[in-house]
Amino acid sequence: MKNLGYYNGNYGEIEEMSIPMNDRVCYFGDGVYDATYSRNYKIFALDEHIDRIYNSASLLNINITETKDEMKAILQEMVDKMDSGENFVYWQVTRGTAKRNHAFPENEKTNLWITISPKDIVDTYKKIKLITMEDTRFFHCNIKTLNLIPSVMASEKAKQSGCDETVFHRGERVTECAHSNVHIIKDGAFVTAPTDNLILPGIARAHLIKACKKLGIPVSEVPYTVDELMNADEIIVSSSGSLCLAAEEIDGKRVGGKAPELLKKLQDEVLREFIEETD
Repeated sequence: MKNLGYYNGNYGEIEEMSIPMNDRVCYFGDGVYDATYSRNYKIFALDEHIDRIYNSASLLNINITETKDEMKAILQEMVDKMDSGENFVYWQVTRGTAKRNHAFPENEKTNLWITISPKDIVDTYKKIKLITMEDTRFFHCNIKTLNLIPSVMASEKAKQSGCDETVFHRGERVTECAHSNVHIIKDGAFVTAPTDNLILPGIARAHLIKACKKLGIPVSEVPYTVDELMNADEIIVSSSGSLCLAAEEIDGKRVGGKAPELLKKLQDEVLREFIEETD
C-alpha cells in the first residue's frame, strides 16, 4: 500500500478510512501524537517516541488502552504493509468517543490513529531560512498535544515569507520552532534550551546531544536570547525528519556559517547513527 491508515484495528488506504464524529479529537483536539521515520522498514528511535507519547498522555490524564509493546507491534505491522520501507510514521491517541461534553467521558477506551506515507528524511546538509515570531502558545509546550493552531499559523507565515520554519520566542528568550527544536553553536559549544514546559523534549534534540558528547563538543542546556541566536556561529534546527539542518538566514539577515567544520561533524554523526540504526 502507498498511504496507509489505521483506526482502532481497522486499516486501509487513508482516503478510504473513516472515523466517528464523536471522537473527541473532532471537538476538542483532545489527544496527543508522535511521529518518526522508517528506513528499510525499521522505525527509527521507536522506543523513545513511544515513551514520549505515553508521557504526553499521562500529563493530560489520558490512559492509553494499548500497552507500549502492543503499540510498537501495531506500528511495525503497519510499516511492514507498505510498498516502500522509507516512510513518515505518524500516530495519535485521542481520549475516546463520546457525546460532546467538555468534561472527560468515564471509562472510555482511547482511540489509536496511525498514518503511514512514503517519505524520506530531509537532506541533512540543506541550508534553510527562518523567521522569528512571538511565542503566544499556551504554557504546556512540553506535551505533544493535538492543539496545533498556533504552530499551523506560524508555519503558514514562514511559507508566505519564502522561509522554511518559524522560531518562537517569549520576550527575548528563544523557545523552539513551529514544528522543530532550535539550537545554536557558539564558541565551540552546543547550546539548547532546557526541557522545561516551554519546549517539546525533541527526540532529534536528544540524539544531537548524544552526538555532541561522542564528539567531545560541550553541551549547555540553558535559555538563550534572540540576540544570541542572531549572533551565533551556527543555528541548527532539528526534528525527526530533519535531523540537523543549518540556517543561513533569519528575518532576511544572513546568519551562521562561522563554524562549518564543527557543524558538518555533527551532521555526519547524526546521519551516520540514523543510517546505522535503520540498515
